[in-house]
Amino acid sequence: MNKTICHYTDILIIGSGISGLSAALRLASFYKIILISKNKINECASYYAQGGIASVFNENDSIESHIKDTLNVGLDICEKSIVEFIISNSQKCIQWLAEQGISFDMEYNSINKNKYHLTKEGGHSHRRILHCTDFTGKEIETKLINLVLKHKNIFVKEFFNAIDLIVKKTYIKENNRIVIGTYVWNIQFKRVEIIKSKILILATGGASKVYKYSTNPDISTGDGIAMAWRAGCRVANLEFNQFHPTCLFHKQSHNFLLTEALRGEGAYLKRYDGTRFMKEYDSRYELAPRDIVVLAMNKEMNRLGVNCMYLDITHKSSDFIKKHFPGIYKKLMEFGLDLTKDSIPVVPAAHYTCGGVIVNKFGMTDIENLYAIGEVAYTGFHGANRMASNSLLECLVYAWSSSENIINTTKYIIDIEKSLDFYKIKKKNINDDIIKHDLNNLKLIMWDHMGVVRTTSSLKYALNHINLLKQKIFFYYSEFKISSNLLDLRNLVQVSELMIRCALNRKESRGLHHILDYPTKFKISGPTILIP
Repeated sequence: MNKTICHYTDILIIGSGISGLSAALRLASFYKIILISKNKINECASYYAQGGIASVFNENDSIESHIKDTLNVGLDICEKSIVEFIISNSQKCIQWLAEQGISFDMEYNSINKNKYHLTKEGGHSHRRILHCTDFTGKEIETKLINLVLKHKNIFVKEFFNAIDLIVKKTYIKENNRIVIGTYVWNIQFKRVEIIKSKILILATGGASKVYKYSTNPDISTGDGIAMAWRAGCRVANLEFNQFHPTCLFHKQSHNFLLTEALRGEGAYLKRYDGTRFMKEYDSRYELAPRDIVVLAMNKEMNRLGVNCMYLDITHKSSDFIKKHFPGIYKKLMEFGLDLTKDSIPVVPAAHYTCGGVIVNKFGMTDIENLYAIGEVAYTGFHGANRMASNSLLECLVYAWSSSENIINTTKYIIDIEKSLDFYKIKKKNINDDIIKHDLNNLKLIMWDHMGVVRTTSSLKYALNHINLLKQKIFFYYSEFKISSNLLDLRNLVQVSELMIRCALNRKESRGLHHILDYPTKFKISGPTILIP
């Protein structure tokens, strides 16, 4: 048997979104970095982020106001100290982005001084969203990727799919474990390889692809959450899966998002007859937090027996729409829809995982030298509902805080072992159609039973199906060769189980978790924590 190929590095970063790229650039002056991506380096949720980054740059706004809005939208279960930590460090992280060459949209004020053009989104009391028209994520990703690819200390490996973390007992802390690397599936050469590292950073994103309808790219399969759980990390708040209200409803499109900034600039949500409905649900109308908007849309669609609602910004001038939303305008035209003239059919779709791997304010997990940053992590920032455009902010701040912590503690890092072989070498190939069938079945179960509205009996029904799928996956994984689809299915089944278990443990309706058996929320509540 051939020996497994092994790579060695100081720091391994799994994931190529804004959090992973930012951490790589901050650390590369000090260490050798390997950054792996399970697809092309730009294929990640960050790349498709349209809206922007929330931060205080309006003279009428304040850090205190941003903190208050975040706590209110999070419905009393955000970690206040973390909210204060992230928002208080937001401006310097935005400044770091500017230093990397990212250009946010600007405007001129009354005394002709250049300043950021800020838009407003759901839950925000002020305009505080910095953006690059309607493709902010693409702009940031592209600039950071160019810097990463040019850096002599960063080695990018595309089409490398992480399988499992490699951990061992350590004497750094009593009864603790330390991460020393990961097994990876080299998609191009269809072989298992090993990457050994002194530090490992999970920046793998969320798990919204557990659902039939999602705004996320196909890579959002909860890999980091599943791997960290299998390695022994705690997770929290996975019942809070955010559904974005305005995903395009069109037979030729399955995940195209219409940014919340449209509503921030005055777009209306309407029924098929052209009447607005949000005024009947919340005083903030279309700019209510996402949990409220999605529940209102779901209720209206069920009441009327229709498949979608409509987003309408046609009352704004054509020039205004094309200037502020050029990407969305162009994309909709491909489907025969004109944003300047038509009401656009929209439906809610799974968008963001508010829970994840439990970390402290430096991104440190329960396992020594293992960090988690971005959507994969539970920091306590989002609570029961993420406020719009706070996600990229969290990515940037935790890329900074984790990097600073690593730089300041490297003298305590032990060296890595030089030998290790993969433990599962199989010969038989599995029929990929079987995997796809199980994957579609899983997504349908999660959409029907762990969706916008839930019941205890429905969740238990879903959990029974998940447990049966887990048994099948165990057999597949034990008997057959590895494939990317098998790895995705394995991780999605694991994260689905964790989501449902969290949902069953939260016996209240709060934010993104709306369960008919418990329609009200407790006066006092906290995170839902699962321990391996």
